[in-house]
Amino acid sequence: MLVAGLMSACSTPPKEEMEKAHDAVIRAENDADAVNFASNTIIRAREALARMEEEAGAKRYEAAKTYAAEAVTLAERAIAEGKTGLSRARNEAENLLNSLVIPLAETSNSLDAAWRTENLRLNFAALEADMVAANKTYGDARQSLGNDRYREAISQGQTVRSLLAGINSALTEGVQAVARKQ
Repeated sequence: MLVAGLMSACSTPPKEEMEKAHDAVIRAENDADAVNFASNTIIRAREALARMEEEAGAKRYEAAKTYAAEAVTLAERAIAEGKTGLSRARNEAENLLNSLVIPLAETSNSLDAAWRTENLRLNFAALEADMVAANKTYGDARQSLGNDRYREAISQGQTVRSLLAGINSALTEGVQAVARKQ
């Protein structure tokens, strides 16, 4: 009787588990944060779902049940990773933008001082244009951060950092050239 009971338990598809797996993967696929920050985990959940379907189609219901549980676990993990990724991106964007406030002011002051320096041969028009671009991009980055577009804010912040590095490098080279002539 025990063997007959086990045989009958394994002879029907695990419909409830399979439905839960489908629902969990759909929830993960529809979670914007999971899609943005945990896409690899969603892919793995889909793969487990596909294996579940294959096993159920081959009437290997215990294996199908195992893959259903794996799909649910991976889908839930993707949602959790999405929340973590969003939080991490928000913090990274905030920290990056906050770290640019002082360098923006210092670079602007250095550029103003360079204008007043005699014998300094620099393309001031290009440097001023870069400074304007850095300030505008910084403002855009702040707006992106405020609109919860953290990856965009990070990218814009990195652009600001690059522009400032270019300006400062040109200023340093110009000052060194003047010092060598003296």
